[in-house]
Formats: sequence, C-alpha cells, structure tokens
Amino acid sequence: MAASATQIGWYGLGSMGLAMATNLQRHLAAKKAVNLIYSNRTMSRGDPLKALGAVPESSFEKLVGRCGIIFTMVSDDTVLKNLISSALNSGESLSSKIFVDCSTVHPDTICATASQLKEKDAVFLSAPVFGGNPIAVAGKLVFAIGGPKEASEAVKPLIQDVMGRKIIDCGEEATKSSLLKIAGNIVTVSLMEAVGEAQVFAEKTGLGTGPMEELIGDAFGPVAGGYSKRLTTGVYAPPLDSRPGFGVSLSIKDAKHAAAIAKDHGVELPGLQVAEDNMVAAREYGGECLDSSSMYGILRQRAGLAFWNEKNFKSRDTSEYRIQNHIDFSLLDARAFMRALRGVLLSILHHK
Repeated sequence: MAASATQIGWYGLGSMGLAMATNLQRHLAAKKAVNLIYSNRTMSRGDPLKALGAVPESSFEKLVGRCGIIFTMVSDDTVLKNLISSALNSGESLSSKIFVDCSTVHPDTICATASQLKEKDAVFLSAPVFGGNPIAVAGKLVFAIGGPKEASEAVKPLIQDVMGRKIIDCGEEATKSSLLKIAGNIVTVSLMEAVGEAQVFAEKTGLGTGPMEELIGDAFGPVAGGYSKRLTTGVYAPPLDSRPGFGVSLSIKDAKHAAAIAKDHGVELPGLQVAEDNMVAAREYGGECLDSSSMYGILRQRAGLAFWNEKNFKSRDTSEYRIQNHIDFSLLDARAFMRALRGVLLSILHHK
C-alpha cells in the first residue's frame, strides 16, 4: 500500500495529536496528496486543520470506512478500546486497513487490539512517541513502531521527517514498542523528579535556580534542561486558558502502567513510585489541569515554599483558581470528576 495514494485518517486532537496531525496535513498538502480526514470528540479542536485543507468527519466509524490508514492519538486504554470496538461493530469492511496508534497504552491492550483487528483482516501498528508538545509542533518526535513489517514500511514515510526525527523499529511484535515507551517513561518521570528536587535544593540553599538550570542544560542535555525550564518558567501549572504540555493525570496513568508491569516481572521501581506519589499529591492539591512536572509544586511545599513559584499567576492559590481549574477538566471521566469535586471542597475548607 503506497501511503501517497491512500486516504489517511486521524482521530485525537489533544495538545499532542493536533500538533502531529497538523504536520501530517502540511506534508500531504505539500505532496499534493489527498487531504487528511480528521475526527475528535470536540470537533472544533480541528479548526486549525480545516484551515490547512483537512476534512472534518464527526463519525469515527465513517472515517474508518473512508480511510486506508487510520492514526489514533488518545488519552488512555479505555478510549482506544472504545474506538476499536466502534470500528469493529460499524459494519464497514476493515480488510487491508492499517490502524496506527500513537498513544501510551498497556501492552495487554495492544495485544488484544492487534488480535481483534487481525480477525477482520486489518493490521495494527503500535507507534507511541517520545517528546512533549513543543517537540511535536516542531515535528521532531521519536517514534517507536512495532507490528507487521509491510504495514510499518507503508506508514514510515508519513512519520519520518514529517512528525518525527527518528523511528525506532521494534520488530513485528506490536507490544514491544509499547514496552519501550513505558520503559522510556520510567526515565522521563524519574528525571523530572530529580530535576525538581535539584531546583528546590538550589532555591532553598541560596544557590539560585539560574545557575542550576544552566548546569542541568549543559551537563545533562537539552531534555533535562527542558524539564528545568518547565519548572522555573511556571509551566508546571499553566494558565487557566491553556492546556498543560502533558497532563498530570496522563503521566500518572503512564507511571501506573510501568509499576504494574514491573510488579508482574518482579522488578522494583522505587524512584518511579516517589515521583508518582508526588504527582498524585499535586493533582489533589491543584487539580486536573496541572502539567506532569507539577510534582515540583509538592517538592516546594515540603521545603517550606509555596506550591506556585513567582512565574505563576499570583492569584492561583485562591479557591477561585482551584474551582475554575477543576471545572475546566472535570468532564474527563467519572473518577476525574470525583477528584475534582474533592479538590473544590478541600479548597473551600482551606480558605475558610
């Protein structure tokens, strides 16, 4: 299947998905290929894509029926399972279609999805990504791809130098790319925790966050340096009218996947557990719209500093901010709503 002659579809327009789909649509337009068809729970999120020539389709089932290659970039396993179930039950022929999931989901979900689609003569590729929103916008993500070789080769031209700078081929087992992504997240989350601890140490001792950030970037590379900037610039708690680069609940989900797999194989991950506990505490304190790096706020509190630093909006530590924060994100799912409600009540009690 030649990708240039195939109708491409995309579902999932969060901060990562929209950036990736935008780069893909620009590539298709430059190649004078058929425009991308996109879908999302909130279709207005795709307006920037529409402006570039992409075609909206509110029904995922119809999108699947119209496309030969379907990319998905969603928040968790449940959303992916629901999408695949809707495709399987749509009545549309799935024969020879390639489904490419770029989300971070458990290998068991990958295995079950690949098996279900194979029964319908469709192919499933797992292609999770490494890198945050700015890297996605720049088209410099690292992809880990796993699944049948012929399908992988058909999809790679849509990824390499389009959405990503590097593709790590994990072979024909789709679960291997999922495992690599989850293992990578152990490094990511643990590194954010370490950078946060170092910056709190620097602030409390009088060293200052500036020299610490310079050292982190120069000695430990641009990834660590980027994490430091997320802290010192206040991005760990973004403005109310913006989305986090990577939401704290998504990062907690990823950490739990890693912890569960490690437990199954008799592996201990103490550093990851510390980071996960701090992310959970941050979410309980500040709400769903915090960034995955918001464990920094908890580290600050434990050192006798305010959760928010001087780069955050000054009124953030009010119940009004927290209530707005929770309301904006409380529709994620039932569990998120209950966490949000609990946070609102705690905020009101805190300010009485």
